[in-house]
Amino acid sequence: MQTNRFETFIDAIIAIIITVLILKIAQPVNPTLSAIWDLKVFYIAYLISFLTLFNIWYTNHNLFKKIDNIDNNVVWIYGIMTFIISLIPYFTTWVALNIEAIPAETMFGLLFISINILHILSVKAIYKSNPYNKELQKADKNIYYQLIPEIIIFIGFILTYTIYRPGIYFSCLIAIVMWIFISWSEDNGD
Repeated sequence: MQTNRFETFIDAIIAIIITVLILKIAQPVNPTLSAIWDLKVFYIAYLISFLTLFNIWYTNHNLFKKIDNIDNNVVWIYGIMTFIISLIPYFTTWVALNIEAIPAETMFGLLFISINILHILSVKAIYKSNPYNKELQKADKNIYYQLIPEIIIFIGFILTYTIYRPGIYFSCLIAIVMWIFISWSEDNGD
């Protein structure tokens, strides 16, 4: 399958999810700085989710520039990932409303672990569907750096379940910054 229509489809879905995500942020009760500050948990949750979606778009954009065709395995993995990322607005709102709740924290963390794993699987499937692409062969050796954000989120799970309830929330923020840095450094390393 050629990638043009597929890439456009994924881009449109990400744009819609970002739109829904921003619509889920509560408005300040009063037009004051303190009312805005009271919503800081929402803003950070939005930032985490937005950066995750942006990074998926960014890495896909750079990856699809290097390939012309994908196989059905890639389509199915992206289909599953699309389903998972469509849950981002729901779980972002839930964790923002319940920052101290372990179930909300857990689901938020599991969502981002799932997204990262599916992203790694999708990239590996693209590499596998283009076995003669020299650019992809070189990049395939560095894909395991993408596991660093997973480790950071697992540390957040330990924190949440032991000493600091919003541990997953903050580990997701650190993990997405790390994921962006890894993606950026891999793209600039080529």
